[in-house]
Amino acid sequence: MLHEKLKNYHIILASGSPRRQAFFKNLGLDVEIRLKPIREDYPEHLTYFEISNYLAKLKATPFKSELNPNDLLITSDTIVWHQESALGKPIDKKEAYTILRSLSNATHEVVTSVCFTTVNVQKLLYDITRVTFKPLSDEEIEYYINQCSPFDKAGAYGIQEWIGQIGVTKLEGSYFNVMGLPTHLVYKTLNDIAEAT
Repeated sequence: MLHEKLKNYHIILASGSPRRQAFFKNLGLDVEIRLKPIREDYPEHLTYFEISNYLAKLKATPFKSELNPNDLLITSDTIVWHQESALGKPIDKKEAYTILRSLSNATHEVVTSVCFTTVNVQKLLYDITRVTFKPLSDEEIEYYINQCSPFDKAGAYGIQEWIGQIGVTKLEGSYFNVMGLPTHLVYKTLNDIAEAT
């Protein structure tokens, strides 16, 4: 359905995340995966969704000069917002443990921003999901880190993995947003783009 509406577009997904790639496949869309290295730095004055918005747009910058008229570039960024700070991807087991210990028995927010870029326009959206964890024991945290090596995930966890299954007690908002893409909003935006052309 959406595939037919977007048949005149060449969709480029600038993400190495297998979860995001699977989402587009599940939406029935053919996408080209095109990656460019970028330093994910942001100005210190930014907070909350401003950070993920900035980074999603920043990831589109290296592609702008090479986009063709029928190209639709999609970039995104996910952060975990907890205790007035952004939690990124842990660099090692020690940092992963510290992050998960802080999320234990608490509620945090997962913010994902998605940027749609063509030669002429750029659209930006974001979604926020509140996630509550039960009290996690040291044994549970260490087991998860050793089994799943969550070093490629903001907030040091994947909700679809073991720790999400045993630890998440409440979810307010989109589950898929926590996995890395607010699919309902992406679907709506792609439909809007198709109808506008």
